[in-house]
Amino acid sequence: MSEQIYLNGQLLTADQARLPVSNPAFLHGVGLFETLRTYGGRPFRLVEHVERLQRSAKRFNMPVGDAVAQIPDAVERVLWANRLQDARVRITVTPPGSTDEAQQVTLLVRAEATRGYPPELYERGMTVCVVTEYRQSRLDPLAGHKTTCYFPRLLALRDAQDRHCNEALWFTPDNLLAEGCMSNVFIVQAGRVKTPQLDTPVLPGVTRAAVIELARRENVPVDESPCTIDDLLEADEVFLTNAIMEVMPVTRVERHAIGSGKPGPIARALAAAYNALTAS
Repeated sequence: MSEQIYLNGQLLTADQARLPVSNPAFLHGVGLFETLRTYGGRPFRLVEHVERLQRSAKRFNMPVGDAVAQIPDAVERVLWANRLQDARVRITVTPPGSTDEAQQVTLLVRAEATRGYPPELYERGMTVCVVTEYRQSRLDPLAGHKTTCYFPRLLALRDAQDRHCNEALWFTPDNLLAEGCMSNVFIVQAGRVKTPQLDTPVLPGVTRAAVIELARRENVPVDESPCTIDDLLEADEVFLTNAIMEVMPVTRVERHAIGSGKPGPIARALAAAYNALTAS
């Protein structure tokens, strides 16, 4: 069966979809996106994803019109059309273009089956590297937002893959730990969970927020505060979060082993709690 996508109010096959060459995302990387998972055909925290997109649109004075209101129905229709239960959903919104043919907000929703990352990664933990050539600055107007201007992240990920790493961690000009290319970062020291605060700047991850809620529910202390390279390398545990990987242990930063070199008990406990949350 051909992939069915939602584009501006219509269900189309992927090869039928057309966007004008004047679309701002194509010309200038101007647009917003959200990625989320569905479990048993039900989107996880769709409201939070939509609210984050709206906050970014407001921050950039980006008109999104009625497109946001269409998102829940669009997601449901795409899941139904592709007969998907456990899926990765990508929502993309771009503003009107500068020509008559593009005077509308574009809403594109796609979905594909997923079970997340390979099970062996959760068992042994990821290896990550540090981004050395670039920095994440609070002076960057795009920092903390999910925009379609994603090329710097792809460059860092390409370098990570060349170094046989699964993810790359960004630091600020002040040498504070920020986030991964596609994930939020948590460290564990002496039984306390610590993660960079939002104004580091980092993306206000929906999964990040869920994990913080779960940790506090399990009486695990959580601090949102500055983290240094020493905090990272001296941590008992490190783990990453995003909607697709959920809670992913990190056991090596390049050649440096984290803690025992195996996924730690707090990461495992929070992963189990997150799985229970999505199952409910």
